[in-house]
Amino acid sequence: MQTFKTSKARENILSRIRKGLGEQPLPMPYPDAEKNNEPLYSNDGSAPEEQFAQAFIALGGKFVFCDSEQDLMNNINILYENRGWNQLLCADERVLKMFHNNKIDILLPADPKTENADACITGCEMLVARTGSVLLSSKQPLGRTAPVYYPVHIVFAYADQIATDIDVAFNMLKKKYGNDLPSMMNLTTGPSRTADIEKTLVVGVHGPGEIFCFFINAEG
Repeated sequence: MQTFKTSKARENILSRIRKGLGEQPLPMPYPDAEKNNEPLYSNDGSAPEEQFAQAFIALGGKFVFCDSEQDLMNNINILYENRGWNQLLCADERVLKMFHNNKIDILLPADPKTENADACITGCEMLVARTGSVLLSSKQPLGRTAPVYYPVHIVFAYADQIATDIDVAFNMLKKKYGNDLPSMMNLTTGPSRTADIEKTLVVGVHGPGEIFCFFINAEG
């Protein structure tokens, strides 16, 4: 093991610093934080789905409110036709059956080998109202690849999947899976973006350039 020599003067300075830090510990920045039961972020009284929609849209997401599953199918069909897509994949078996049973033949089962699809539909674990984030996990079908591989990510969620904040969402996830938590949990907040190149914001670099959230106003 290689050792490095330290001069006596340098060691004296360092020892005084250590002693001073030990005698005068830094104060807590917010000493009354544990006594205060008020939330850190204010709530204007709006419903969680409204908070989520506002935050999600502000981040560049596209929010679509659906009264029912039938409304979900109609809106996705309209989006498919308006965009002129050729391949729309779906990683959720329930939605695939829903479209098939209603004779809307625009979806293909998601397959990592299908590289040139226009968009992919997935479910989610939770929606986080305060941050406008979508919580995804490896427990979902193709949970590691489907939400990030294609140019457009379409996520759908039901009314009972919305949480007020991140800690609430993870607690709900713990309640759902118990000790068998997913090996990967990911918070997606808006489309993929970076400003690393010459400080210019570029969207769709490491993931989808667009993200849609179809919110179904019913329990899943």
